[in-house]
Amino acid sequence: MKEISKLMNYRSDVRVVDATLRDGGLVNNFRFTDEFVKDLYLANIKAGVDYMEFGYRADKEMFKVEEFGPCKFCDDEYIRTIVGENHTDLKIAIMADVGRCNYKQDIVERENSPVDLIRVATYLHQIPTAVDMIEDAKKKGYEVSCNIMAISNAQEGDLKVALDILGQSPVDVFYIVDSFGALYPEQLARIADLYLEAADKYGKKVGIHAHNNQQLAFANTIEAVGDGVDWLDATYSSMGRGAGNCAMELLLGFLKNPKYNAYPVFQFIEKHMDRLREEGAVWGYDLQYLLTGLFNQHPRTAIQYTKEKRKDVSEFYKEIISQE
Repeated sequence: MKEISKLMNYRSDVRVVDATLRDGGLVNNFRFTDEFVKDLYLANIKAGVDYMEFGYRADKEMFKVEEFGPCKFCDDEYIRTIVGENHTDLKIAIMADVGRCNYKQDIVERENSPVDLIRVATYLHQIPTAVDMIEDAKKKGYEVSCNIMAISNAQEGDLKVALDILGQSPVDVFYIVDSFGALYPEQLARIADLYLEAADKYGKKVGIHAHNNQQLAFANTIEAVGDGVDWLDATYSSMGRGAGNCAMELLLGFLKNPKYNAYPVFQFIEKHMDRLREEGAVWGYDLQYLLTGLFNQHPRTAIQYTKEKRKDVSEFYKEIISQE
């Protein structure tokens, strides 16, 4: 059982990261208006959020620029149109996917960029390239985190080896990423212990990025807080790929640190999030995402089910079973 002080008090080391533009951008091909992005930036400042992730730094030779909004590529010039020189306490982050980012060319020296944090996203089999990306970003002057994706499919021994390799790199934060929304709080607690053991050994921090397939993104996030995880990802109205993420409004309502203020989050949601849904953006818990979470599968089949506006969930259940 968690010590009550861990849930009623606050740790000054906790950092809240807004991933709305990046994970949410997967829902609408990153087609956010400048007004939306600017208002989100201002809401994060007022809410006391620590980091705002603007999107991906994707390779323009791999992805067609005309098919996506600007947050798919997050050019420094674009970020500056929103934040200027960002003379605020809010730090700016971008994500660099292993294999989908020309990091040596497209990530410039920190002194020439408005970005503070590079979030390297990797699968276990890509760890050596992830380490090269981490070292490159660190040499350029950035803070760096590493998101190890799809850990619900990982063997504990493989995770330990990966954390040991990453621990010897200059990365600042290891991230627990429940990509499939398959983990339960009890499992999350054991995984957090594994990560925290490595973090203590190498002087790193630990973060969590949760998905809501089983309506456990918030539960898993606050479980992680109680276990000692400091970096917490959330999105406004849970907007994110498939079932979405831990809701920012829930997280800030839970955290006891007086620096955080949930009211600007509600103001932003009232102005923008319903409009996004009315314009056709679809995300959030639903039965098809529950099924991929229950069976620990990538949500791509549920995403396709949603796009096709199918309603035959019992048939989809049989399709999911057949993939086991």
